[in-house]
Amino acid sequence: MKIINKTRDVLLAEHAVIADKPFVRMKGLLGKKQLLDKHALVLKPCNSIHTFFMRFAIDVLFLDRQNNIVKMYASLKPWRLSGIFPSAFFCIELPSGVINKTHTCIGDQVFLE
Repeated sequence: MKIINKTRDVLLAEHAVIADKPFVRMKGLLGKKQLLDKHALVLKPCNSIHTFFMRFAIDVLFLDRQNNIVKMYASLKPWRLSGIFPSAFFCIELPSGVINKTHTCIGDQVFLE
């Protein structure tokens, strides 16, 4: 599955996996050594994350039900907590640097195809 920032007409990820089951969402990226370039993890539903026990930083997008970005973190380091965002319906975890490279901003609309 691809993830595209429609507002900026730019590809965010070519290989996205949806984690929509409780155990899969709970495991997330734990145990991974890295998140490969052009890969992403979509946590659904999700309005908050943590990076406890992770080995690398990630970019994080929180989106509402209309696929608009309501909050984002560029290069969220291991052992951190995000805020809790009641308007967020799902979250996309991307390799660190994607937000800056693609000029992705709060309010952009993102689609999973």
